[in-house]
Order: sequence, then C-alpha cells, then structure tokens
Amino acid sequence: MKPTLFVLAAGMGSRYGGLKQLDGLGPNGETIMDYSIYDAIQAGFGKVVFVIRRVFEQDFREKIVSKYANRIPVELVFQDLDALPEGFNVPEGREKPWGTNHAVLMGKDVIREPFAVINADDYYGSVSFKVLADYLSSIAGTEGKYAMVGYRVANTLSESGTVSRGVCQTDENGFLTNVTERTKILREEDGVVRYIEGETKTPLDDNTPVSMNMWAFTPDYFRHSEEFFIDFLRAHGNELKSEFYIPSMVDFLIRSGKATCRVLDTPDKWFGVTYSTDRPQVVAKFAQLVKDGVYPSPLFA
Repeated sequence: MKPTLFVLAAGMGSRYGGLKQLDGLGPNGETIMDYSIYDAIQAGFGKVVFVIRRVFEQDFREKIVSKYANRIPVELVFQDLDALPEGFNVPEGREKPWGTNHAVLMGKDVIREPFAVINADDYYGSVSFKVLADYLSSIAGTEGKYAMVGYRVANTLSESGTVSRGVCQTDENGFLTNVTERTKILREEDGVVRYIEGETKTPLDDNTPVSMNMWAFTPDYFRHSEEFFIDFLRAHGNELKSEFYIPSMVDFLIRSGKATCRVLDTPDKWFGVTYSTDRPQVVAKFAQLVKDGVYPSPLFA
C-alpha cells in the first residue's frame, strides 16, 4: 500500500500579497508545490490530496491539478468554516479558518492509508520525502505510531532575519516528548545559533531538531482528531480567532499515551516564502538546484 501525501493549501497568503501557492518560482514557472509533488512521486507516494479553500477551486484545478494528470492520482477536499461537528455553529463575526488540524480533518473521507502532511508553501527536499515514505510504509496496518521530520535548526534559518521554530525535545529512543515554540532564532556574528527571549539569548546546537510541519500519520489520527476537536470547540468555539493546531493534537495524544511520535532526521535544507521580499532568494535557490542537476527543467516535461 503506497502512502498518500496530504498538502495543506488552504492559506490565503495574505502576508505575501496573493495566493502564494500558485506563484511560479522555478525556471519554467514551477510552484513550490510542484517540487514537493515531484519529490513525493520519486519517493514512492501513490496519491496526493490537497485541502484548499472552495473559492480557489477553479484556479487550482487549472493551474495545479492539471499538471499532474497521468503522473499521480489527485483529489481535492475543502476547508469550509462551517465544517463542524453536529451541535456546533460558526460564531457570528468569525472569518478565520479553524487551523491546521481542522484542515487535516477534511481528508478523513478520502484517505484510508498511512499519510504524510506538509505545507504547500514550504520546500522540504527530496531526502525528507524518502525518509517519510519509508517510515509510512513501515507502519501500514498499525495505529498510533506517528512521526515528524525534524529539520536541523541550522538548515532552517533565514537570510533576512530571525525565524520562529518549534524546537523539539526527544527521549533516548528518538521519540518526541515536547515541542516548544521559540521566536527570534538567528545565527549571530560569532557563528552561534541562538533564540532570544526578552534580554536573554540562549544558544542552540546547529543539529537541534525543529518542526517544519512535515508529519506522518495513520488513519486512526482522524478519529482522535474528531474527538479532540469537540473538546476544543467546547472550550474555544465562541472565539473569533482560536485555531486547532496539529502540534496541539499530537501533544495531547503523546501525553495521554494514545500515540508516539518518532522524530526522523533529515539533512535537507528547508526554505519557503513568507513575505514578498523572500521571493528573489527562493527563485535563485531553485535555479541553483536545477543547475546542480537535482531537478530537470521543465520539472514535468
């Protein structure tokens, strides 16, 4: 059974100034998602599911889905604001989606096999997809043996300034015990990576694993998420900006003993587009990867 790749593509990209998932950044107009799909196919994934906002469906089918015809099966699901359990309603004035784990829940009716979750607007690298596909193949038929790809913090820094990362703590067997959000991480002039809290600067080893939202789950994850989402809505359902996040769900399952989450190492370097000023750097990086022979050009000839 080949694993499925579940791509979170419902974001508006407001900080970037448009729907950045559709922005052509490769030498022949390839999107970041195109490189992820290419790497996933090479790694052995058998299907791709995109979760998007319904308003983008036509553009998405024309500009994205059509490129993958005859290469890999593709399905679309939609993150609707009113996709809530029975008895719950959208509070008046809420416009913000319910978060990344709500987006994951939208795949419950089309995914029956082990699956990976990634962001649409992040470049993860080919080794990471191979690591993820191999792990997902090894847990087929099991429950509660999840994983995340832990990027080495030094490979996720920005040339433009500080970054925020979920810093991972693991036990002696490589299982995730905690993720702590650290803001203002950077490499300082003395060559040391540090995170800044107020006036305090704390060093981080270059190889410290951080989460870049690249996960491995089995289908039982949907059942747990549905149950926990009800508790989330009871506590926060009347708030206009509360969000149901993947790390919160995973943390709950670990702490309650319902699942484990192995941290998988990767040597790949992450990059992505958050602000429009990031675009030239990303374009240059894809051009270099093509020049180095990592990818063909055009990607899908």
